[in-house]
Amino acid sequence: MSERVCVIVNPASRRGHGAQRIPLVKQAFAAVGVHDVRITAAPRDEIHLTRRAIQEGFTTIVASGGDGTISNVANAIIASGADVRLGLIAAGTGNDFYKTVGAPALDVAATAKLAVEGGDIRVDVGQVEDKYFLNVTGFGFDMAVLEDIQRIKWLKGPALYNYSALRQLLFYRGVGIEIATNGHMRTAHHLMLIIANARHFGGTFRIAPEASLTDGRLDAISFHDTTPLKRLSLFGAAIAGTHGKRPEVKIEQGDRFRLTFDAPPPYETDGEYNIARSAEVEVKCVPGALRVVVAATGERGSGAGK
Repeated sequence: MSERVCVIVNPASRRGHGAQRIPLVKQAFAAVGVHDVRITAAPRDEIHLTRRAIQEGFTTIVASGGDGTISNVANAIIASGADVRLGLIAAGTGNDFYKTVGAPALDVAATAKLAVEGGDIRVDVGQVEDKYFLNVTGFGFDMAVLEDIQRIKWLKGPALYNYSALRQLLFYRGVGIEIATNGHMRTAHHLMLIIANARHFGGTFRIAPEASLTDGRLDAISFHDTTPLKRLSLFGAAIAGTHGKRPEVKIEQGDRFRLTFDAPPPYETDGEYNIARSAEVEVKCVPGALRVVVAATGERGSGAGK
């Protein structure tokens, strides 16, 4: 076995789906000689488990969970400065990142074999403040939904998210954002601003169809505010990946974006809720910051991520 492999499993992912897959994960990795499978016991515990695994000399860390789990493991790897690879097992709800990078994350046995002796590619990540993201960072509507969910106590599960999303589609007032990139500056009232490293978002949205994980750039997708009916139509277009053709949407690429708000904004990084430290926020691309375990055809075999 050429790699020292550790597997970190979040049993709470996808409302307990991660726990159901633990026997399958252990069996598949034992078949290739890997027996170090560690289970998280609390939210964000994967960060501490990753740090410990790196200190113990593991060279490949496989994350089993949703995009939040995978992003937390990636953050710990990048912050450590160690040349450690990330393997992916998709066990969450959205499972967005593996769709862009091209890893066989739904096939646990294939992932186990690749973790031991397979190849990898270097991919870009995004950075906002001291946090890294694999998929997206978002401002505006999606944060309003997350905040609304915290206020509602009489609903749970998917019904809670759907109810809050509908409420915000109808009543969210939008947010003004000044965006500076590539020497240009513009100000607009936004329904939502997504800055994407990868192509997929929220499980169903092809939010950045032309995004690449290896081009040293991020894609900024501005959804300018409009009427509730047009808002619904915009989200339908985003599922199909055709929203870029709409007049309410502007897509631009750059290696960094400076965003200015009236007050420190809430924002998400791969589904994690944050509050910015100031009203001015820089989002930038960190080229080649992470090694991800993939098959030979990862990233469509071209590194372009199309």
